[in-house]
Amino acid sequence: MAAEPRSPRLAVLIDADNASAKIADGLFEEIAKIGEASVRRIYGDFSSPHSKAWENQLAKHAIIPQQQFAYTKGKNASDITLVIDAMDLLHGGRLDGFCLVSSDSDFTRLASRIREQGVDVYGFGEQKTPESFRQACRRFIYTENLLPAPASSANASQGAAKPLQPPSAAVPIISKIIEEMDSEDGWVLLGVVGNRLANLTSDFDSRTFGSRSLGDLVKKAGAFEVDHPKEGSMRVRIKPAAEKPATAAKTGRSRRKKT
Repeated sequence: MAAEPRSPRLAVLIDADNASAKIADGLFEEIAKIGEASVRRIYGDFSSPHSKAWENQLAKHAIIPQQQFAYTKGKNASDITLVIDAMDLLHGGRLDGFCLVSSDSDFTRLASRIREQGVDVYGFGEQKTPESFRQACRRFIYTENLLPAPASSANASQGAAKPLQPPSAAVPIISKIIEEMDSEDGWVLLGVVGNRLANLTSDFDSRTFGSRSLGDLVKKAGAFEVDHPKEGSMRVRIKPAAEKPATAAKTGRSRRKKT
């Protein structure tokens, strides 16, 4: 009996100055979907109040702290140490991917350099993360999507946090992918759409739009038809213009008001 293939070995390198300790549980749950977090290191000055919040997460997630005292103001020794360690690990040749946890654009070149070696890079940072770093990664996950839902939130009882964007905001990019696939009847496999989305934009995530999956998102968006046969893969297509009477009526009313 053949042994099961081993999960990809990953190095998780966390910039404590640019990542909240609140994401720790969600972060490692997300990384477990990608592979095995073989290396777990965090970089920062843990004598400062900002980085000190990570102390409670170190033992829980077996993270090795790399203490860097801020001897000189304006100089980030933590970033430099993280980059040095990343290059040492890269040239060791034992890893299949890197998870860089930071919202700092200074790691853009590091991500690009690692990918030049044919090794995958997964970025984790806030929505404010500059596009240069997001696009340098194979995939970029917004850490806001990894935060636990607030206990006081009205959505908490439903097990969902407030989405970063409404489902309708995803319509243009999904429609573009479907149109480029150029199907005769307009129907395309949802799985293929998902693969192309991942290749086109590294930070596309259904959770950003308040959906558990791409299938859930296209249903909520209201601009697509979904077909899911009992035996077969889910298909999707753009709704014909004739099936959007509400939009047309609204446009007509606006024109009449202008006249």
